[in-house]
Amino acid sequence: MKIIICDPISPKGIALLQQRPEFNVVVLPKRLAEAELIPLVADATALVVRSETKVTKKIIAAAKALRVVGRAGVGVDNVDIEAATQNGTVVMNTPGGNTVTTAELTFTMLLSLARKVPQAHATMVAGKWDRKIFQGVELQGKTLGVLGMGRIGTEVAKRAIAFGMRVVAYDPYLTEDRAKAIGAEFAPEVDHVYRGADFITVHMPVTKETKEMLNAAAFAKMKPGVKIVNCARGEIIAEADLIAALESGKVAGAALDVFAVEPLPADHPYRQQPNLILTPHLGASTEEAQEKCGIEVAEVIAGYLLTGEVRNAVNLPYLDAKTYEQVKPYLPLGEALGKLLAQLAPAGADKLHITYGGHARLLPNIDPVTRAVVRGFLSTSNLKDVNNVNVRSVAQSIGLTVEEKKSDEPVTFNEWVHVQVLGAGKKLISAGGTFFGSPNNPRIVRLFSQSVEIPVTGNLLLLNNTDKPGIVGHLGTLLGRHQVNIASMSLGRDTVGGLALTVLSLDSAPPPALLAELKKDHDISNVKVVRL
Repeated sequence: MKIIICDPISPKGIALLQQRPEFNVVVLPKRLAEAELIPLVADATALVVRSETKVTKKIIAAAKALRVVGRAGVGVDNVDIEAATQNGTVVMNTPGGNTVTTAELTFTMLLSLARKVPQAHATMVAGKWDRKIFQGVELQGKTLGVLGMGRIGTEVAKRAIAFGMRVVAYDPYLTEDRAKAIGAEFAPEVDHVYRGADFITVHMPVTKETKEMLNAAAFAKMKPGVKIVNCARGEIIAEADLIAALESGKVAGAALDVFAVEPLPADHPYRQQPNLILTPHLGASTEEAQEKCGIEVAEVIAGYLLTGEVRNAVNLPYLDAKTYEQVKPYLPLGEALGKLLAQLAPAGADKLHITYGGHARLLPNIDPVTRAVVRGFLSTSNLKDVNNVNVRSVAQSIGLTVEEKKSDEPVTFNEWVHVQVLGAGKKLISAGGTFFGSPNNPRIVRLFSQSVEIPVTGNLLLLNNTDKPGIVGHLGTLLGRHQVNIASMSLGRDTVGGLALTVLSLDSAPPPALLAELKKDHDISNVKVVRL
C-alpha cells in the first residue's frame, strides 16, 4: 500500500509507517500544487498532509485507490470532505496533537494584548523608551468569552480561570452541566458573549454558520474596547469589518494567528494596523506538537489500513479495534441480507428498517453493520463505487431512508438482525439472519415471513411450488438434466398441501434453459435467481 507524505511531519511518524512491510512510504521533498500532485496519486492508498497541501476534488478523483487522508493537525478545511466521502475515502485528523500548543499560543496572545508586549518591544528595538503609551490591563477580574468549547477552547478556559478571569463559554454543542464542570458560565446564545466579554477568543471550525461570524453586526454588539484573539481559522472574521472596528476604537486590539488567505499578502491592510498582533499561523508550531501530530497521524492511518480501526475520522463514526472485532462477524451477514432483499424487493423501495435483537442489540456500535446492510442493498444498482464510507450519503442522495432499532423483544435466536424494505409506508419484503454454532457461520433464517436456512454466499434459486409428494425429486431431476449441482436446500410451507417456498443453493448459476423450463411448470411459480 502506497502512502504519500505530502507535507513535512515528524520523522518518528514517518518511521512508524516505514517499519511496516505492508506500506510503501513516499516522502515528497516539497509541497506540490494540484497539477503537480495529480500524476503521483493514481496508486496512492493514503495521503498525509498538514495545512499546506490542498486535497481537492480533482486530486481525490485521480487517486483511484485512495482509502484514507490523514491530516496532521485539527483543521481539515484543506481537504474536500464531501468529495472524499463520495469517493469512499476516510478523512482523519489529529485533534489531540496540538491542543495544548494552540491553547498556550492563545494565552500568549491574550497576555500580549493586555500588556502590549509586541508593540513595546518594537519601540525598544528602535531605540525608544516609551513607558506611558504602553499602559496595559490585568487579566484578573476580566471576562473572557470563549467561542467554541472543544479541546482547545476548554484548555484556554482552564488557563483563564487559573488567572482569575471570569469565563463565559458558547458552543452550540455545549451543555450547561459541562460548562459548570469546567468552571465556566454557560452562554445560551452567542450574543450573550458579545455583550459581556472584555476579551473574546475563537476556537471554532469554518462552517456556513461560522464563516465571517465576527462581522460588523457582531462588533456592534460588543463592549467598547473589546479585544479579539483568533488562533482558529481566518475566515471566521470579516477582515474589512475588523479593520473598521479597530480604526473606530470599538475593538481596542486584536491578535491573529490565522488569515483568510495564507501567507498573508505583503500589502494586506492588517499590516498597517498598530493595534494588531500578527503571527504566521504558529498554532501548532512547537517541537512537541509536531512530534505528537506526526506520530498520531501515522498511528491512525496504520490502524485503519491494517485493522479497520476508525479513530479521529471526520466522515466516519469512531470504531476501535476491539469493537471492530465484535462487529466483524455481522458484516457479511448484514451485506448478504441487503443483497438478498435488493434482488427480491419490488420497485418503489424508499426505506430500510433494521432491527437488532438478542445479543446483537448489545453491540457497542451497530453503525458498521447498518452500513454493510445498506451497501449490500445498493450493490445491485447502477451506482458506482459504493463503500462503507460513502454508503449513507449515497443512500440519502437517492432518497433511501435508513432506520435502526435495538429491540428488547424476545427472539428465537441468540443473535438477530432483521431488515424490512418499505415503500410508500408499506412493507414490501423482509429477511432476518443469525449465526449457527459460531460467528463464522452466518445464515439467513427468515424470508417472506417463513423459516429458511440460506448461506450468505453463492448462487441461489428461489421458487414457490405446490406442496405435494414428489416435487423435491422433480426439481432435482430438472437441475440434474441441466448439469446444475445442489449444494443445499431449504424448504418451507404455509400449510400442508399449500404453497411451499424452496431455496436451493447451487454450485453454479442456473442456465437460461433451466429457468425457462421451471417457469413453464404449472406446479412452480415466482422463480428468482439471487447472487450473494
